Amino acid sequence: MGKTLFDKIWDAHVIEHIENGPDVLYIDRHFVHEVTSPQAFAGIEKRGLPVFRPAQTFATPDHNIPTLNQHLEIKDELSRQQVSTLERNARKHGITYFGVGTPDNGIVHVVGPEQGITQPGMTIVCGDSHTSTHGAFGAVAFGIGTSEVEMVLATQCIMQPKPKSMRITVNGTPGKGVTPKDVILYIIAKLTAGGGTGYFIEYAGDVIRNMSMEGRMTVSNMSIECGARGGFIAPDEITFAYLKGKPYAPAGSKWDKAVEKWKMLYSDPDAVFDKEIAFDGNDIEPMITYGTNPGMGMKITGKIPSLQEVPEEGRESFKKALSYMGFEPGEALLGKKIDYVFLGSCTNGRIEDLRAFAYFVKGKKKSPHVTAWIVPGSKRVEKQAYEEGLADILREAGFELRQPGCSACLAMNEDKIPAGKYAVSTSNRNFEGRQGPGSRTLLASPLVAAAAAVTGVITDPRIMM
Repeated sequence: MGKTLFDKIWDAHVIEHIENGPDVLYIDRHFVHEVTSPQAFAGIEKRGLPVFRPAQTFATPDHNIPTLNQHLEIKDELSRQQVSTLERNARKHGITYFGVGTPDNGIVHVVGPEQGITQPGMTIVCGDSHTSTHGAFGAVAFGIGTSEVEMVLATQCIMQPKPKSMRITVNGTPGKGVTPKDVILYIIAKLTAGGGTGYFIEYAGDVIRNMSMEGRMTVSNMSIECGARGGFIAPDEITFAYLKGKPYAPAGSKWDKAVEKWKMLYSDPDAVFDKEIAFDGNDIEPMITYGTNPGMGMKITGKIPSLQEVPEEGRESFKKALSYMGFEPGEALLGKKIDYVFLGSCTNGRIEDLRAFAYFVKGKKKSPHVTAWIVPGSKRVEKQAYEEGLADILREAGFELRQPGCSACLAMNEDKIPAGKYAVSTSNRNFEGRQGPGSRTLLASPLVAAAAAVTGVITDPRIMM
């Protein structure tokens, strides 16, 4: 019997299998940022241990950094301390460090791929739940906790139970205005926020294969939002073309050998998955969330489910979510006034996302009552946006391009949505208070966000295209 790609990569990295316990898994790449690493570094130093393989660890501050005036000292004392601690730990242990304001700084899950640090067939971890982003390259990538960060720093290994495997196949032709963000929001709405629990997801089918690497990263990024341990996509020519020439990618004859090896990374035709699900891409339309978890999503032209449509065991949490959001069962969202728009994060802060937003608003004007934060995912994305004239297009339409960082994704910096305000956000989570205490988040694609920014209300972008 054949093997799944997940099995091939996982099994090739198992150092030791513990009977009735976890596997000791070797880790190829370890990313660290300023929030989940200080205690881990303190832990190894307390035990007198060095970082075992510093060349395989990469550090970048992103969560707590401001997205304006990055040349100035960070105002918040805790944020400033966390960033300086990360730099000090990286320097001390010989870890590659992409500091604030340097040409290679950015959100950890944007920097890894654009530098070519992320490669097919690897195991990749980071103290951040959206590490599954790197799975877009055919890597087994997942988030870990601070104690596990310490374990990887000390040993370059981690103890993990092996997840079950799920394949989600999406075939068909999505309609106008449908982006990869809509595809993954559709999948999560169908699976629910817990439908992937215990699984590692492989995405397959024409709809996935036709996506750019940026789109595949968006899909893989949000795998965690249906409860999965991670998600990934088998590499192909699109993957190889994206990686070629990147700073950390193999070069010369090493490149040819690497591609030869990467071409073998696929699930065998007779591989058996623990679970198989198929979706019709023709059914996917622009999506938006209405509740307080990413599974509470619907087509933008649809209506919030009625109470009778919700399973009885979930009705109390459903009512609580709608009460927090200020919505009613059976209500449509089209035409609802919004206050903020956020374009960015490790989900939609890449150049393709900025292009989509900029070209949509070109020749239009931002709604006067909307506050919009347009945040590139890295300095490289920011530089490209200026070089391509996207910053000029945005400025003419009344928008301002900010500096890189996680920004309003998680309210650990200055970019917070005020209590009670509605934000159409291209980030990955709409939990209560995620973007600021009392904030109300509606997850959407860059096109839906752009349409809302221009009209000031929730709008189907297709009517403006």
